[in-house]
Amino acid sequence: MLHAAQGPDARPRRPQEGSAPPLDYKREDDSLLEELFPEKTTITEPSETQHLSFLESDTPSSESTELPVDWSIKTRLLFTSSQPFTWADHLKAQEEAQGLIQHCRAVEVTLPQNIQDPKLSTDLRCAFQQSLVYWLHPALSWLPLFPRVGADRKMAGKTSPWSNDEGLQHILMSDWSVSFTSLYNLLKTKLCPYFYVCTYQFTVLFRAAGLAGSDVITAVLSPTTRGLREAMKNEGIEFSLPLIEENALKKKVYGTSLGHGEEQAGSDEDEEESFSWLEEMGVQDKIKKPDILSIKLRKERHEVQMDHRPESVVLVKGINTFTLLNFLINCKSLVSTSGVQAGLPPTLLSPVAFRGATMQMLKARSVSVKTQALSGYKDQFSLEITGPVMPHALHSVTMLLKSSQNGSFSAVLYPHEPTTVFNICLPLSKALDKEVVHKELANCGLHTETLKQFSQIPVLGKSSLRNVEMSDYNYKWRS
Repeated sequence: MLHAAQGPDARPRRPQEGSAPPLDYKREDDSLLEELFPEKTTITEPSETQHLSFLESDTPSSESTELPVDWSIKTRLLFTSSQPFTWADHLKAQEEAQGLIQHCRAVEVTLPQNIQDPKLSTDLRCAFQQSLVYWLHPALSWLPLFPRVGADRKMAGKTSPWSNDEGLQHILMSDWSVSFTSLYNLLKTKLCPYFYVCTYQFTVLFRAAGLAGSDVITAVLSPTTRGLREAMKNEGIEFSLPLIEENALKKKVYGTSLGHGEEQAGSDEDEEESFSWLEEMGVQDKIKKPDILSIKLRKERHEVQMDHRPESVVLVKGINTFTLLNFLINCKSLVSTSGVQAGLPPTLLSPVAFRGATMQMLKARSVSVKTQALSGYKDQFSLEITGPVMPHALHSVTMLLKSSQNGSFSAVLYPHEPTTVFNICLPLSKALDKEVVHKELANCGLHTETLKQFSQIPVLGKSSLRNVEMSDYNYKWRS
């Protein structure tokens, strides 16, 4: 999917600290080059290769003043540019401290469109430090707490003294419940824009009212299972299956052919309508109607078929999100009872501080390499950011790079795949007044430009941003 956008000058926001010293590698170090440029099997002119890759799609381009909002969590960002990223290295103690304070006080930094000497720009370096801060609970320095879905291999061999200690597990869950409740209260009062709950089986994205075009708090869960959905129903939680309902509607209105797992939702309703029509014709006795048990078994099979798939994404809105909070706190299956994640509470990730949270920093490092061009060798610079990169951090860093790299850079984005479905468009009841939204969320801790982006209705669907290219302050992206 190809898109192009016109983006004027940019702003900056939030950040992290210094990284390893820049290194100079020659072309023969193939292993490092493959790591830095995994999308290339051979080292060629990066700008030419990336430019062609964007032109390969036949999808019509669309215009926007910004990148589309991407609600997935990224595990890695790899930026490349013809301009060095050395300004991101070796922050002074004062710059590091200033960046942390700017984050805690939600200071909004505005940089000029073009910074002549980025390495000498204290404002840029402090803002970069600011943009790399995130908040985590629980925090166990020896144990990677993100991602959680499919992370057993990465966590294998790590010590977990709570796994066979019920008393310690109870303490961990008690502390976690306090932190989770604190986050929800911040969200409810619009002092936190959004946060994630990452369990070993699924992830939940809570968003404040006013974000993603919704006038109420929303929570999106993915992937889900029939067992989880039944448990939620039993607790009185009202929810919808937006992808199933959307595709059922398309099928009804347009006769669209749907994929596996998407067609199931309306099948039982269609069947009931068919028999009511036969009754009107007076021939129902001549047709063998499936018995109730057969219908029930087929329905259950259909529900199980969409389990663990993006189509199983669940949407909870309004007051039901508070019921969901209580359900998750008391849900025994929320925590694994065996394996390396046994007894470990889910990971809470937030862009702002909350009770029991620990401040963490995304890791950043800049590297310079030699790449082969038609005229010989050419310097190419890269900046790698790793960790749980939440949406606000991605937006903040791209705003900074507009100024620091003279409006020209490329990026490869690596999403945590189970979270890409968070970009689906939600069923909305009314259009929101964006000015009111921005005023009400003014103290949520986000940069004004980031807040404007997050209030937009998501357009990426089940996809997420994977390639971004900025040239002369113009955006192109591919999902």
